[in-house]
Amino acid sequence: MSLNPCSDAILVEFVPPDQLLAISQLSKNPETSSITASQAARYRATYGRTEEILALAPDIVVADRFLPAPTRRALEKAGIAVFTVDIASTVEDSLAQVRALADLARRTEEGDALADTVAEAWQQGGTEQEEPIVTLLWQEGGIVPGPDSLAAALLEHSGFSLHSATRGLAQGDYLPLEQVLADPPQLILSAGAARALHHPALDALVGTAREELDKRLLYCAGPVIPRALARLREIREGLK
Repeated sequence: MSLNPCSDAILVEFVPPDQLLAISQLSKNPETSSITASQAARYRATYGRTEEILALAPDIVVADRFLPAPTRRALEKAGIAVFTVDIASTVEDSLAQVRALADLARRTEEGDALADTVAEAWQQGGTEQEEPIVTLLWQEGGIVPGPDSLAAALLEHSGFSLHSATRGLAQGDYLPLEQVLADPPQLILSAGAARALHHPALDALVGTAREELDKRLLYCAGPVIPRALARLREIREGLK
């Protein structure tokens, strides 16, 4: 059983519903899911409550480090192993996570195939563009990614440089509209529906392109990486 939407995204690629007893309820919500609706429909989902997990009696639960301590203790007392996954901040971390989850599910061959697909997309998704496009990745709530995040790595690999990082902003820092207007980048990538990200005042910026990036491409790594790279490549080609 998986309680984490990012482990969901990996496991549904190679573990059938009769083995993966449930995924996270977040993966059933189109606004928060990193998998397709058809993939999500194949699996039951839980909210991660202790009673839900115990009722399905899995051998192993895949969870993140935010799993409540009482839930963890209850599962361990019931003889259910807990496998903890963390946020993948690099492609290498993501590939290792794919292989670890595949080994856990005894689907090593399928996991290796998925990891190879992600690695190949990464190798083909790079650019030799001389001058990177200075880009503000502006996310829901007006926040920006940190320079050591996977989002930053995807951008840099695709021919973009992180506008916010050169301004000293870190992971999750808030960037107000006024500051964007006063110090605009070459490109604004809006990844969210917040009003500031689409404010009419941005139309007055000269020399700043604006594009949309589906926020669901930024939630998880694994099989999401090729999709994110493809969209970034599409944006870069369009700017030419």
